[in-house]
Amino acid sequence: MQTFSSVEEAFEWWLKNIYPAIPAETKEGRYRNAWRDYTFKKGISQKRMKEILSEFGEVQEKTVIAFQLK
Repeated sequence: MQTFSSVEEAFEWWLKNIYPAIPAETKEGRYRNAWRDYTFKKGISQKRMKEILSEFGEVQEKTVIAFQLK
């Protein structure tokens, strides 16, 4: 299991490790558009990143917020 500190970090890992292995005909459309949007900083939502990641594996996300009174 891979662990990441953010959705963006997980998506970047996916782009470098999983995306290149996807057959060219499968890359057509949404995966290529997501790659372009992320790579060229055109904007991609965390929701879209999570949807794509979940098509290739199980995504578990948890947020931890700690607050201590002064």
